[in-house]
Amino acid sequence: MAASSWDAMNFILYSDVNDTSISQSLGRPEYSYYFVLKAYRPVLESLGRVHVVSSAADVDPLYRQLLAAGEESLFLSFSPPQKTPIDLECPTLCVVAWEFDSIPDEQWDNDPRQDWTQMLARQGRVITLSSHTARAIRRAMGEDFPVLVLPTPLWENFAAIRQQQVSAAINPGTSLAIKGCIFDTRTLGLCADALIPAPLTPEQEAALAAEIEAARPPPLTLKRRFVIARHYLRLWARNPGHEQAEPVPRVKFLQNWYWEGIRDLVPDTLHGRLEQRLPAVCGALPVPVVEPLPLDLPDTTSVVETTVEGVVYVSVFNPKDGRKNWHQLITAFCWAFRETGDATLVLKITQNDLAAYYSELMTLLAQLTPFACRVVVMHGYLDDAQYAGLYRAASFYVNASRCEGLCLPLMEFMSSGKPVIAPDHTAMEDYIDDSVAFVVKSSEELTIWPQDRRLIYRTVRYRPDWGSLKNAYESSYRMAKTQQQDYQQLCAAAVERMHDYCAFAPVQKRLADFFGLVPKAVDAAPVTDNASC
Repeated sequence: MAASSWDAMNFILYSDVNDTSISQSLGRPEYSYYFVLKAYRPVLESLGRVHVVSSAADVDPLYRQLLAAGEESLFLSFSPPQKTPIDLECPTLCVVAWEFDSIPDEQWDNDPRQDWTQMLARQGRVITLSSHTARAIRRAMGEDFPVLVLPTPLWENFAAIRQQQVSAAINPGTSLAIKGCIFDTRTLGLCADALIPAPLTPEQEAALAAEIEAARPPPLTLKRRFVIARHYLRLWARNPGHEQAEPVPRVKFLQNWYWEGIRDLVPDTLHGRLEQRLPAVCGALPVPVVEPLPLDLPDTTSVVETTVEGVVYVSVFNPKDGRKNWHQLITAFCWAFRETGDATLVLKITQNDLAAYYSELMTLLAQLTPFACRVVVMHGYLDDAQYAGLYRAASFYVNASRCEGLCLPLMEFMSSGKPVIAPDHTAMEDYIDDSVAFVVKSSEELTIWPQDRRLIYRTVRYRPDWGSLKNAYESSYRMAKTQQQDYQQLCAAAVERMHDYCAFAPVQKRLADFFGLVPKAVDAAPVTDNASC
C-alpha cells in the first residue's frame, strides 16, 4: 500500500462485544477482543479515520459509501478467523489473539472456515498480539507471509496512577470497593471437616430407614397389577394428551403399563426381543433429570467494600477459562503462607455467573484450611475508579497461566508500576524475564485447539511448575519485607519494560510501517476501560 495522508484511509472496526454489552459479556471466550479494539483505536485514529460498527452487516454499506466519496477503507475484524466474515466487498484483515504453538490448518464439521490457513490466505496478511503467535502463523503460512506483531498501546493510560504514588511493597491499608460481592476467608468460616458428612446417629439412621421404607411402592400383587393396567387403559382410552401444549402419544401409556405392571414377569431374553420389535412400548423409560438444589448466593446488586493490607498479591481471571491454572495459583499461595498472617491474595473474577464457579472455589479453599494468610474474592464489575484502587493496592500481580495470547491484566499492572510473578512462555515471552518478574518455570504439554470439538491433540501449551510458583511467592514476600530497594528497582524495571513494549509511539510506528501510512501528529488518547473488569 502506498504511503498516503492520514485522512485518506478509513479503518472500520468490529468486535462481537461492544460498549453496551461488555458488562454482561465477562467470561465469554472473545470478550478480551473488545479491550484490544479500544486500545488500538487511538493509534488507528492517528493514521486515518476510524468507524466502529455494531454489526458485521454494517461493513459493506459503509465501505460503498466511502468508496463513492473516493476514500479507501479497511475492515479490521477483532474476532478469530473462523468468526470473521468471508463474503465482504471491503478488504478485510483479522486481529488475532492466539496462545498456542500452531494454528488450525485443517477443517472439521464440513466447515472450511475452521482452517485458518484458508481464512488468512484470503486476507493476505494478519495482525497479531505477540511474537509467539506470529511464529505459529508463519510456520503454517510461510516465513514471507505478512504478519504484524502489535501489542496493545496501554502504557500512557497509567500515567496518573504512576504519578500519584510510589509503589509500596507493604500496603498500610487500602479500601477496595465493587458492585457485586466479596468473599473473605477471614469471615467465611471455612473448614475442611465440613466437607465430610457427619456420621448419622442411631436415631437418624432409623428415621432415614423408615423414610426409605415409606417411599417404597406397594408390592405388585395380582390386584395391584390390575389397578395399574386399569389406570393406563383409562388414560389410553381418554387420551387427555390432546389438551396439553405437547400432546402425549397414546403408546406412552402402554409403555408405562409394561414397565410398571408386567416387566418383572418377562424374562430378559424375551424382553430383549420385545424391545427390538416394539421399542416404543418395551424400550426403557427415560431417566428423569434431577436438578441440583439452588445455591444460597449473596446479593450482587450493591456496592460492597473491604480493606486489604500487608503484602498484597492480585490476580484477575475467569475461573471457567481452563488456561488460567487458578487452582495452582491459590494452592501455592496458601501453602507458601500457611503461617503468614500479613500475606493477602485478591482474586478479581471476570465471570458474570457466580454459580458457575462458587462451589468449586469454596471447596478448594475449604480443603486448604487452616491457613493464616488471607484470600479475598471479588465478584462483579469494577468502574475505573474502583479498578484504579486495585492497581494501587497491589504489591505484586500474579499469573500462573498455561498459555496467553497477550494477558492485558499483567501488562496493566506492570504499566502501573507493579512487579509480577509470571511464567515467560507464549505471549509473555515478549515482556517477561527475571529483570521485571519472579519467573515461574514451566514445561510443554500437548493440548487441543479450544474450538476443535473433535478434541484431537494438535498443539502445545505449557505446564507451570507448582514448586517454582510457591518459591516465587516466598521470594517475592521476602523482597517486600526485607529488600525495599530491590523492590523499587523491580517496579521501575516493570515500568520501563512496558514503556518500550507498549507505549503509543513504538506501536504507532509499527502500524504505520505495516500499512505504508504517514502518521498524524496526535497525543495518545486515554483508554478508560480495563481489560479485566
